[in-house]
Amino acid sequence: MIAAIKAPGANTRGLLAYLYGRGTHDEHFDPHIVAGFAMLGMPDPGRDENATLTELARHLDEPVRLRNSEFGKKITDQVWHCPVRAAPEDRYLSDAEWGEIAQRIVEAAGIAPAGDDLACRWIAVRHADDHIHILATTVREDGRRPKLHDSGIRVGDECREIEKDYGLRQLKKGDRTGTRRPTQAEMHKAERLGWEQTSPEWLQGRIRAAIPHVTNAEEFIAYLEADGIEVQVRRGPSGDLLGYAVGRPGDLNEQGEQIFHPGGKISPDLSLPKIQGRLESSRPEEHPTARRNQPDTPWHQATGALDTLHTDLTDDARAQAHITALGELIEATAQKAPADLRTELRAASKAFAHAQRSQIRAEDRAAHALRSAARDIANTATGPDGSALAALVSALVWAAIVAGRWHEAKGHAHQSDAARQALQHLQAAADQALVPVLAELEPRPPREQAQRVLASDIRAAVPDHADRILSDPAWPALATVLADAEARGHQPHQLLKEAAAQRELTTARQPARVLITRIQHTSRNPAPNRRAEAARSRSTMATDITSRQVQAPQPVAATPPTSQQHQQRR
Repeated sequence: MIAAIKAPGANTRGLLAYLYGRGTHDEHFDPHIVAGFAMLGMPDPGRDENATLTELARHLDEPVRLRNSEFGKKITDQVWHCPVRAAPEDRYLSDAEWGEIAQRIVEAAGIAPAGDDLACRWIAVRHADDHIHILATTVREDGRRPKLHDSGIRVGDECREIEKDYGLRQLKKGDRTGTRRPTQAEMHKAERLGWEQTSPEWLQGRIRAAIPHVTNAEEFIAYLEADGIEVQVRRGPSGDLLGYAVGRPGDLNEQGEQIFHPGGKISPDLSLPKIQGRLESSRPEEHPTARRNQPDTPWHQATGALDTLHTDLTDDARAQAHITALGELIEATAQKAPADLRTELRAASKAFAHAQRSQIRAEDRAAHALRSAARDIANTATGPDGSALAALVSALVWAAIVAGRWHEAKGHAHQSDAARQALQHLQAAADQALVPVLAELEPRPPREQAQRVLASDIRAAVPDHADRILSDPAWPALATVLADAEARGHQPHQLLKEAAAQRELTTARQPARVLITRIQHTSRNPAPNRRAEAARSRSTMATDITSRQVQAPQPVAATPPTSQQHQQRR
């Protein structure tokens, strides 16, 4: 059950006209009062043909008029409006049940506390099966104003109790981190203009898409403007940026003026101070393009940055920072991924947005590596090779699992649910990303004898998951990856142990596929030449000894060279 308290208004008669009217799409039928502050003698235009909307408005506004006449200063925000809607799958509620629900809502809000004979005047109008509208005038009978601070939280908590008592769909308790739900007017406007999203939803996506590309607030504003978004900024006398609001092109009011939405109203984490904190905490020491010549691509660097995510969640502030930055990395990956993966990755980014924020204040500086990885992908990444992309998306799957577990452990119901939704899209993207990788590996499996030897490595390195790995249809492809890695000087047994330590396999639906992407990432470079390393070590030692002999000659025993034999299995 959703109770959405609207912004206060000043026109009681106008709101009644809407409640008793036919609605924008003729969706209102049989409007009538199901509950009110005093049902006896209440004029109800829906049940009494002699009652009028003006009469009902005057009846509700009486305390307001008395206060205005006594104090002289007219009140302009006296209309309190709260639609209360049941879930589509909920059972039919009778008028009496809706009346009881309305009474509980106004008591929780502070409009009409239980046993208070001098409370505000209110009514609940029903004009559809699945919802009511509560209208109140916020001047009490004694002329005082009600205490409505945090009324939304109290009403939300009461709705959770109502759901239990009436056997309705039970929603999660709110924590003030959610985005504002679109209004009926915004949804109808989007439908009328042929927009798939309302303006706040559309703007939220554009703002989140901009964040990985910029390093400070001024760049952020410039990026939005370059993206075709209408931007309105507020600056201090010194010229410093103090706030911003954004508008969707073509979203105009009745006077033909652009409609603007403050960033913090679109989503709590998109206010200017929140965005500045994230950007300023992760300013790179050099421009992202300066890292083009590093050996690893941005895709590989991002996968490496995710490797330690699970160890960075021990401190709450650091954990929240890493999860926030993880959302930026998912967004950057969605922007630069091939077209066939973009739909799932964008859906994952959108779903993960709520997991990025909680009531825990993030220590943004802790997530520098993740945020830098997201910026590198957004600014410098070119199309990835198949294995690099598959490794990154697989790492994002594990990161979403870790983030969801952390939120669940902290009791963040909405955030853990958001992480689970994102995980479904990331898993679908990971499956798609691995298709070309498997197509390259499967035609060249190792010989049968080599596979048997590699299978023994599996049983020794990950005994708890060996049966699942060896029965996975992707096992021959994994054997190829292990054989390729061994040819480059790596030890399959060691690679398997490292992979299992970095990503537990219990939650892996197809463990062989998970190991393919992980081992391809960690073994992409040839293993160090141990003989060459030993020779360099002996050379360094001899130089050091010679240097000391110049000062104090002493006999030095020669160290016989050591060697390791590599048995090639292929």
